[in-house]
Amino acid sequence: MAFKWSSALSRPLRRTPASGGAAGRSLKKSGGQVTVELLLVLPVFMGMLFFIMELGNLAYQTILVHHCAYELARIGSLVAGPPGGSSSTTSNVGMAEMKMRSVLGKMFQNAGQIQLMVSSEITGKDPQPASGSTPHTHMNEDLMVTLIFPAKLVFPFSSYWFSDPPKGSGIKHITVKVRMPIEKPVFQ
Repeated sequence: MAFKWSSALSRPLRRTPASGGAAGRSLKKSGGQVTVELLLVLPVFMGMLFFIMELGNLAYQTILVHHCAYELARIGSLVAGPPGGSSSTTSNVGMAEMKMRSVLGKMFQNAGQIQLMVSSEITGKDPQPASGSTPHTHMNEDLMVTLIFPAKLVFPFSSYWFSDPPKGSGIKHITVKVRMPIEKPVFQ
């Protein structure tokens, strides 16, 4: 091996071959290897990233739909009861459903795609209003609200795992059921 003296450093520098040799060959091979490894690992990494981000998107939409269903049930329970000053104890579920659909239209732009089902269920007799000479009974009712919301999946690859059939449709239906007592005045 030939040595060349450097005047600036006062020590010999080792010459490397211009082409060929072990150092030149290892640099050329590792550049292609890194590219191949990146191409193999990148889709798996991006799939995991999109999967985690889609979970966050679904969690956000689920919380939004639960809050919406609770608010609709609260509004419906207030509207379904008899009007103030009336001695009637019958509930008006039809009027409550109309009011809830009106509010749902203000909450979401795609309210036409959201399914809303409303019903009432008698839960028992309230003994409290019956006193002394007035045996007036009061029937308790619960308003049952079911909301089916089509959540849009936004990240690629994840709709295959999360979407409802057909797979790859990009829609996951979130179903929420809320039970709320109907507010009725008590007359004595």
